[in-house]
Amino acid sequence: MTFSLLVTVREGLEMALIVTILLGYLRTVNHKEHFRQIWYGVLAAAGLSVLVGAGLKLASHELDGRLREGFEGFAMLFAVGVLTWMLFWMKRQSSGISRDLREKVDTALSTGSVTALTVLAFTAVAREGLETALFLFAGSTSHGSDMEFVAGGLIGFGIAAAVGVTLYYGARGLPIKHFFNLSAVLLMILAAGMLTRSLTELYEATLIPNLGHRPWDMDNLLPMTSSLGKFLHALVGYDSAPAISQIVLYWGYLSVVVAIYLAWPYLGGLKRSATTVFTQILKL
Repeated sequence: MTFSLLVTVREGLEMALIVTILLGYLRTVNHKEHFRQIWYGVLAAAGLSVLVGAGLKLASHELDGRLREGFEGFAMLFAVGVLTWMLFWMKRQSSGISRDLREKVDTALSTGSVTALTVLAFTAVAREGLETALFLFAGSTSHGSDMEFVAGGLIGFGIAAAVGVTLYYGARGLPIKHFFNLSAVLLMILAAGMLTRSLTELYEATLIPNLGHRPWDMDNLLPMTSSLGKFLHALVGYDSAPAISQIVLYWGYLSVVVAIYLAWPYLGGLKRSATTVFTQILKL
């Protein structure tokens, strides 16, 4: 439940912010009559995301044995790659995403194409929705109860929707930036755990011959079969006796990605400084 809750709160808030920007700008320019075009796009994007998620789940159930484990292992790897890319994409685009959406709304209104508003909302929300469907599918392979997993996802979307409504009606004091930074780090921890689980799936599918030796075994202290062990395994990839490859991959991914994410503003400044110096050298 916690896994799906964290994922849908974060991803749902990104969708809510996009919808809030579009609706808020239409309200500002006195074109509230086009709200329904935005909602058409949002509903279409939500429907596509649900279909993709259901399709992945059905495809997984149709496979047996090693094929299913291999499919789920590669799905986890792909989900981690997509999630990591999207986190950095949002980090880079966050300062200009509102301006970009407003410009596209202006273009659609100036050309008189209300269908363009539907397409705009669809493409913007579908990007986040498909990512959410993929990540939820990859995480669902190791969760406990289906009902709890679904409930966590619905609660997360509900929280995101409530925040979106609050923002639309003028709340400017919400610490959105801090929430995004904190939730991004939490998602990276989830992704690191998913990486270690993907190795296990690929090993069981005999696609990886050996995971290496296991430096320790904590099964006596916190067994995998206990409630806490199952919870931590689903949430952060806990293994009472992890292989050396899993340990290296977990901490290697987490340390590198978190460090780059937190240093991103400074890296941008260094890049601009380096560009300026290089330009001055060329002028000499």
